Order: sequence, then C-alpha cells, then structure tokens
Amino acid sequence: MSPIAAVETPALSVPLRSLLDLPAGRAHEFCGPARQTLAVWMMARLPAGAPVIWIRPRWGVDRLCPLGLRDWVSPEGLITVAPRRAIDCLGCAEETLRSGAVALVVVEQPDPPALTPLRRLHLAAETGLSRRRSKDRAESLHALVLTPGEGGTPGAESRWHLAACPARTAPVYAPVQPAWRLSRLRARMAPPAAWFVDAELQATPCPSELA
Repeated sequence: MSPIAAVETPALSVPLRSLLDLPAGRAHEFCGPARQTLAVWMMARLPAGAPVIWIRPRWGVDRLCPLGLRDWVSPEGLITVAPRRAIDCLGCAEETLRSGAVALVVVEQPDPPALTPLRRLHLAAETGLSRRRSKDRAESLHALVLTPGEGGTPGAESRWHLAACPARTAPVYAPVQPAWRLSRLRARMAPPAAWFVDAELQATPCPSELA
C-alpha cells in the first residue's frame, strides 16, 4: 500500500494587534523602511486620544502628517517633539518615560543607540510604568526606538523589521492593495519569525518561516 501523502495545513491568519502585544515597561526596536508605520500600528492599540510622544531630530526630512494617520489611528493624542541633536532625542525620551504621563514614547534615531542609553530607557520605562499603575491608569507604557536598515540596537527587548511587499491577492474592484512583511528579528522570549500583513491588518506566517 502506498504511503498517504502528507497534507500541508494552511497557515492561519491572526490579528496584527495580537503580535504587537509587547512586554510593557521596556524599550523595543522597530527598523526597516516602514518602521514609522509599525509605530503607528502600536499607537492604534491604545484607546482613542491616549497621549503619545513622538520624538525625532529637527533636521530630519520626514514629517508626520496627522491626517495621514487617520486610516489606522486617532491622532488627537499625538505630541511631536523635535530636538536639535539626536542625543537630545534620547534624553527627552528618557524623561518622558520616567514621568509615566504617556502611554507610548516613540524616538527616531539616525543610527542604533549604544547600550548605555538603551539601558537608561529601560529603567525609565520601568519607573514610568510603576507610576502609571499606581494611578490605576488602564494603558501600559512602551518605548519604541526607530532605526534604519536592519537596526542593531544592543539590549533592546525585541527587534522588529517592517517593509512593504507585493500583495498576495487583491479584489477586482481594488487591484492595488497595500501589504507588508513583518519580521521579528530578535526577542528575549520568542524565536525569529516573519508574517505577511495584508490591508486588513491580518498577519499570516510566511511559509519559509514555518517549522
């Protein structure tokens, strides 16, 4: 009798927000050409109007457009800060995290920061999270460090890479669809993995990453 051919089980999609349930009170690194989009998706996990501080060097060419965020997130809680120097961005992020006054701090850097500044962000985030919990605030607190390329910030709790990619399928009424490849490059409690993210923000494991 011939052996029964193995049937491959199709990968199941999960909501993107479940993948972004990152440990609170820690600093995480987002890298890749679509890293700002990934940070916006983290904002979307918060209640509407929750305070978010986004810090970036003043000399950067990119600018956040609140109207451009409305497809994913309500931008009324967003506050942008633009220090003159990249090192000042890290200092602003540290003080903001320590205060516990916000739910999310995003800090853009032209290069991966060193280990010592990253550790200071961890400590500040832990302090801020304790203060938020002492005041019975529902939101958690995360620090996001945005870096170009493949990142490489030492000591980050996790490292995620996001880049646009071709859509797998598209309806005839909307043949052009956005899609992304999300990769978990590093995490303390999980192995590397990758997902295909569609326009509905559903994440499907990439076949090449399946065990």
